[in-house]
Amino acid sequence: MKKWIVGCVMALGLAGGALAAGAGFPLDKAPDLSKKSEKEYQAALQNGAKLFVNYCLNCHSAAFMRFNRLKDIGLSEQQIKDNLLFTTDKVGEVMKSTINPRQAKEWFGANPPDLTLIARSRASAAGTGPDYLYTYMRTFYRDDTRPTGWNNMVFPNVGMPHALYDLQGERKPVLDEHHKLTGWEQVKPGKLSNEEYDKAIGDLVAYLQWMAEPVQHKRTQLGVWVLLFLGFFTFVAWRLNKAFWKDVK
Repeated sequence: MKKWIVGCVMALGLAGGALAAGAGFPLDKAPDLSKKSEKEYQAALQNGAKLFVNYCLNCHSAAFMRFNRLKDIGLSEQQIKDNLLFTTDKVGEVMKSTINPRQAKEWFGANPPDLTLIARSRASAAGTGPDYLYTYMRTFYRDDTRPTGWNNMVFPNVGMPHALYDLQGERKPVLDEHHKLTGWEQVKPGKLSNEEYDKAIGDLVAYLQWMAEPVQHKRTQLGVWVLLFLGFFTFVAWRLNKAFWKDVK
């Protein structure tokens, strides 16, 4: 009995810690690109895949996703070979980074995590996984006290540098007297404007969300038709039941 009580207390403590960790920096709502037309949604996923391969796959792997699965978002096998195969020569291979794990640990303090399910694993009481990723990738700032020269508002003292620095440029957070973020000061411009960068991150997050569950969009669409089907035949069954029992008193 004593062990059971101790176990419950520890479980509650861990749960409380997880909620507290997710309730720190307020998260921005990630754009839901799946509500766009199929053509626009696929274009966003394709751009997100390009950003992922060019900027994320250098250090992070997606070991549960194969390159040929990108055909599901409208890319042909030849397009995948010509534009996205940088870490392997085979379209059927999984998305593995080429970084040496030992060197990565020396450089960043830890081996970069696999990103296949990152959009699902980062969900918390503060917001969804996409909300976390969308805010995280837009709140990097220069910090000369950190080994990489970068820090993050969502993940303080993060070991990861700002991989998309050339797109966003260098920004400095503007804080009030209570050390709360009130805005950003652009120190050095990037290749993209703030609006263009936010859109690019929206595409990247949409791709990470799709990669975590490739059938989610189709499952959601199918679920609507299933509910309509069940609703219609519930009505039919109710009418049949009423017809069968109308003469019974």
